[in-house]
Amino acid sequence: MADDVILETEDLTKEFRGFLAVKGVRLRVRRGAIHALIGPNGAGKTTFFNLLTHFLAPTRGRIRFKGREITGSHPADIARLGLVRSFQISAVFPHLSVLENVRVALQRKRGTSFDFWRPQRVLDELNARALELIDAVGLAPFARTLAVELPYGRKRALEIATTLALDPEMMLLDEPTAGMAHEDVERISALIKRVAANRTVLMVEHNLSVVENLSDTITVLARGEILAEGDYRTVARSPEVIQAYMGSGHA
Repeated sequence: MADDVILETEDLTKEFRGFLAVKGVRLRVRRGAIHALIGPNGAGKTTFFNLLTHFLAPTRGRIRFKGREITGSHPADIARLGLVRSFQISAVFPHLSVLENVRVALQRKRGTSFDFWRPQRVLDELNARALELIDAVGLAPFARTLAVELPYGRKRALEIATTLALDPEMMLLDEPTAGMAHEDVERISALIKRVAANRTVLMVEHNLSVVENLSDTITVLARGEILAEGDYRTVARSPEVIQAYMGSGHA
């Protein structure tokens, strides 16, 4: 595998009782890039993400991360290697504060059990790093706010903060701006660009404006196969891509 490729799949395939949800996908993600995975509904994007993190086992094919075969690895082991999907560690506790949520995620980074029963002094030792992460995602004014009280866009920022607590080399973001108002989309887009400065990001995203503004490379899936790949201008001009989106009615 080339030195600049951090994630690679070969012939990655997932079959459900005769239905090929993902079919022979060969993907290469360059280290340090923001790589978008797009396609019509039913294209196989979420299934592909689930295969990468082994929430689903492939029918056949291989996955390599940093040159290491990870096919068949446990999801937690994949996360420890530095490939983290946001929801793996961002099941936000609604009745804990922003600070407490990030502090819990930092405990997972340490590899110890949750310290709810430990003295407050022990937990407070994590506060400095937790507050750094909270500030990095623009949530400093909300550090003491309960997660359940956060507006939707701010809650997604908290999810990214808890993901960053594991210090991943590569982040998988599944529709990070879905359901957001315009100002939240802009805020989360800026956050993704900021956190991608020293790591690799692979994201599934339906908002094509976000894809255009953020992505170095775009891979288009349709019916479980790669339809096109390249920069935004290249894939936007592809007749096959235009037909796939016109046929589906939306992105």
